[in-house]
Amino acid sequence: MTQSPALPLPPPKERRRLREAASLTRAQLASRVGVTGETVRGWETGRVTPRGRKGEKYAKLLNSLGDEPEVTPPQDGPVDDGTPEPAPPAAVSRRTTRARRKAAADDRKRPPAAKDRGRGPATVPAHSRTPAPHHSGTAVPHHSRTALPHGHRVILTERRRTTPPHRPDDAITALTPDQAFDALYAFCAPALVRQTYLLTGRRELARESVERAFQIAWQRWPEVARDRDPAGWVRAVAYEYALSPWHRIRLRHRHPEPPPADAFDRALMDTLLQLPPSYRRTLVLYDGVGLGLPETAAETEASTRAAVNRLAHAREALAERLPELADPETLHWRLVELASTERLRAAKPPVVRKGGERRARFWTRAAIAFTVALIGTTALTVRTAPTHYEPPVPAGETVQGVPPPVAPGPLSESEQKLRAKLRKEEQKGPERLLPQLR
Repeated sequence: MTQSPALPLPPPKERRRLREAASLTRAQLASRVGVTGETVRGWETGRVTPRGRKGEKYAKLLNSLGDEPEVTPPQDGPVDDGTPEPAPPAAVSRRTTRARRKAAADDRKRPPAAKDRGRGPATVPAHSRTPAPHHSGTAVPHHSRTALPHGHRVILTERRRTTPPHRPDDAITALTPDQAFDALYAFCAPALVRQTYLLTGRRELARESVERAFQIAWQRWPEVARDRDPAGWVRAVAYEYALSPWHRIRLRHRHPEPPPADAFDRALMDTLLQLPPSYRRTLVLYDGVGLGLPETAAETEASTRAAVNRLAHAREALAERLPELADPETLHWRLVELASTERLRAAKPPVVRKGGERRARFWTRAAIAFTVALIGTTALTVRTAPTHYEPPVPAGETVQGVPPPVAPGPLSESEQKLRAKLRKEEQKGPERLLPQLR
């Protein structure tokens, strides 16, 4: 039965801050406690709670790091971890060596494609008709694909190929929401417009999809700002809006837009648009953006096996019509070149923010008006509705056996004499009193 450490543990973010203030890596801290680096990562992120003797040792070590006024870098001599039972230097050295060997073995076990995908800076091809600017702001030398360093690929992505470090909370709160949104928009919008153009083949719809995705992101900014991958959140929304089947009933989308000028680009775009939306999205994410298979499967809401099958079928369809694109690397370059030839520009961040706010105000007022109308209709119905049951009047029925009414006929001779007698005689009764003048 395991128990929580007796010493109070600081919050997960404070644990990481104490480790970084002491100039210790996760591997060094793990070697002192006697656990792996992944366990320390789980403790610092809050996913795992330290328990047992390891948890007590971890709590004592953190308390000792918090009590130290200044931490000096490790020297060649023995390391003092401040715990009541310090490990010998030789044992610490052996643990560190074993941890490094294990990390190197895990890295060797990964396939080369998994290592290279998502790593290395973005490089612009020499044969591209419209060269894209390098993310570092420096000029990119013109060279062929065979001269590229290992791990360098041209990408249609809005983020760097290296995994960005985890940002602390003080870095997030340093910017206002407007500034953070504008920075995310300026960083992601140009690449997203090119990606959605490959999905839809329509320039206006690509810009509209990106703007709509960022408007939704602005409405849910607290959620997006805390997301681990805000760019992926916006990209998923933009792809969903761009591939929505409801665009077919819109009048301005019933007529096709002018195709690309180059014949090969036209053939490539036609082939892409003939693919099913799920295949097209998987192909753009993997061969265009450069995501790995697990990330592609997660973003398309499919299993990894399904993502592999979709990618294989999409590549077969492209290679059947365009044999030059049988090589995945060549296909990647042609997708980048096709998206780069079109002059696709996104709106300014303030325009998108204000448009999203206007849309939110409009729908809020519409919802309020609808609610008021519904309440008024309900009140009128309650006021005018009957309070008791009134049975309906049944329809008339025909009665059999009743003689029809007959009009009176002429008077007989005796009746005529009686009528004349009554008219001649005066009416019986007292005489009428009349006032007399005196």
